[in-house]
Amino acid sequence: MFEKLKLWFEKYNESKAAAVPKYLTGKESSAELNNKRREKQTKQGFIEVMDVTLVDSMGSDLSVVNAARVSFAKVHDNFDDDKDTKLINYLAKHNHWSPFGHASLQFHIKAPVFVARQLVKHQIGLTWNEVSRRYVDDEPTFYYPLIWRGKADDKKQGSSSVEVDINPAGSSGTAMVDVYKQAMQQCKWTYEELLRKGVCPEQARMVLPQSMMTEWYWSGTLYAFARVCNLRCKPDAQVETQMVADQIDKLSGDMFPVSWEALRS
Repeated sequence: MFEKLKLWFEKYNESKAAAVPKYLTGKESSAELNNKRREKQTKQGFIEVMDVTLVDSMGSDLSVVNAARVSFAKVHDNFDDDKDTKLINYLAKHNHWSPFGHASLQFHIKAPVFVARQLVKHQIGLTWNEVSRRYVDDEPTFYYPLIWRGKADDKKQGSSSVEVDINPAGSSGTAMVDVYKQAMQQCKWTYEELLRKGVCPEQARMVLPQSMMTEWYWSGTLYAFARVCNLRCKPDAQVETQMVADQIDKLSGDMFPVSWEALRS
């Protein structure tokens, strides 16, 4: 499995370097990686995967061109594959972004806190509502990575394709303790113990780690989500964040194929 993941990692970065829209490439999808993660986590008692669901959308590629043509008091009833595609490409190339603000998407996303905190930095043209553990004291669940990556040698942040074994085999041939799983179980037990002792959820949550799963609704314009993907689908973004952005990329491209390709080119 690890060799396959390393191969995916190499192909993943190659596809990004070529600046080809990922929803048009043949690389292993985020959904396939999530399936692999689910299979491994089920065996280890961790069943959480990152997931992006398209909840709603407004408009189409036609909405974009009609918003642009209103300057000349013109409107099209149907999308012209030739003229309208050329117009959309012109708008994107010359940074006429306002017509792309008349199309929008809403996603429901489930991911670990450390991924959410990177993505919430994107504010312009976007609205975010997240589950709050001030009010919710359901059983927390945690993200379990398929592999642990080594530190990159040439930059202060990021990772390399080197795999790190955090649970090396002992003399018996197998690891005695899964240190990460043990740490998550300890956090979970402490959180639940604080609740049992009557501590309020808004304070008990302080012991929960960044790997805890969270979920939120994320709504915004087509242009705003293109900015997210143009930054977070890059190979220097954290891999886990790329995997969420890739799902947004795919779903957005399905809904607005012409506009999305122009904005992502």
